[in-house]
Amino acid sequence: MNSALIIIFITAAIALFLGIRASRGKEMNINEFAVGNKRFGTLIVFLLIAGEVYTTFTFLGGSGWAYSKGAAAYYVPAYICLAYVLSYWMIPKIWRFAKKHNVISQPQYFMKNYNSKALGVVVAFIGLIALIPYIVIQLKGLGIIVSESSYGTISPFMASTIGAVIVTIYVTISGIHGSAWNAVLKDIMILFVIVFLGIYIPYHYFGGIKPLFEAIENVKPEALTFASEGYSQSWFISTIILNAFGFYLLPQSFSVVLTAKSERALKKNAITLPLYTILILFAFFIGFSAIIQVPGLQGADGDLSLLRLTMQTFDPWFVGIVGGAGLLTALVPVSVMVMSGAVGLMTGFYTLLRPNSNDRQQLLVSKLLVIFIIVTAYVFSIIGGKALAILNIMSYGLITQLVPAMIFGFFQTKLMNTYGAITGIVTGVSIVLYNAVTSFKLADIFPNIPSIINDINIGFIAIAVNILVAVGVSLATNSIDTRKSPNMAEEFIK
Repeated sequence: MNSALIIIFITAAIALFLGIRASRGKEMNINEFAVGNKRFGTLIVFLLIAGEVYTTFTFLGGSGWAYSKGAAAYYVPAYICLAYVLSYWMIPKIWRFAKKHNVISQPQYFMKNYNSKALGVVVAFIGLIALIPYIVIQLKGLGIIVSESSYGTISPFMASTIGAVIVTIYVTISGIHGSAWNAVLKDIMILFVIVFLGIYIPYHYFGGIKPLFEAIENVKPEALTFASEGYSQSWFISTIILNAFGFYLLPQSFSVVLTAKSERALKKNAITLPLYTILILFAFFIGFSAIIQVPGLQGADGDLSLLRLTMQTFDPWFVGIVGGAGLLTALVPVSVMVMSGAVGLMTGFYTLLRPNSNDRQQLLVSKLLVIFIIVTAYVFSIIGGKALAILNIMSYGLITQLVPAMIFGFFQTKLMNTYGAITGIVTGVSIVLYNAVTSFKLADIFPNIPSIINDINIGFIAIAVNILVAVGVSLATNSIDTRKSPNMAEEFIK
């Protein structure tokens, strides 16, 4: 057994121990399981939200995008920073409403805001189809990281299996608390690994960051500019706006918001998290370095650039540390994803079928749904093909179709009612899914359209149609939608 594999196994064992240990001294009920009874302070909320940023996508895909797509990769820190800026105004209002109405999940929030069980079901379903591909990509990424950093001793299949088992055990025992404890370990390790590699590798091979980019300019200058078509400036800007609004609507991010003990904790995070997000740039430095030091990686193999360059540069024991950090970038986000998805399904489906169910029954159902979601994602991680990969790319496009209903829900207005919200969401989601299957562009409808418009993210177009349909249906049905709603307007003006 090589030293890298030993360190990875130790990290996995510590993660399992911390995840189980997190339940000690807590009487687990559904509120404790789902949102920690809304008692998490600034630091824990910070680490949990950061955990949704530093995933295997950041670890592998961030450097991989820099390697294969160049400057287009900068959309990642740009949209995340903008999401945090927007959250300073929006998220405390959502938290206030959730606290007042005892909301513990995203479907329940929309259900109570619009006083509509049907809307809750729609949101729960959309959240699930957006989450499953995310969980799959984390499990696949975990398999790649452990297999590569163990020098092939552990297969990707076995690594994904072990990871899925670890997550299932500690989430069913500790809920969100297990994720919180492991988030502390993960952020310590990832902070060290990413910053160290992002500084050491450019200086080791090129003598600094400036010489690195000078070398890239000589070898592959197109990596430093936006493409004229495809991943162009219009794609970049529209994707940043789309993903920024969608970031906190991902079920796992929404759930973390509900764990906060105060609005102040959320606002402090909105101020500090953009600085933390800048660290993603270090992953890009590694990917750019690999363009010269590890040439020839094609297609999806570009995501291996960080690991291949690390293995080429360091001894196995340090590769093991990198692999252990990569392992945690999968375990922590997956645990929050399966927990938020399970609680969302429980509140969005089960409690509608069994409205008189007690706390113990709801907790049991949530735990069973955790197992169902992780098993489903695990199966797809083994057999999933191109369709699943496409769906993962469009996950933000899907979840952001909830944005109009969320924004209009802040105001007491006749422009958005239950019928309009549901119709708009379904319309927007249909456009996104159709694009995922057919890859159509606006140029297919308008052949002479300029590329600057054709490259706009299709999710952005879907939201525009979503709003038009939702407002139109709402105005047409206001006379029949007479239900009273605990609307967010009272929270918004505070």
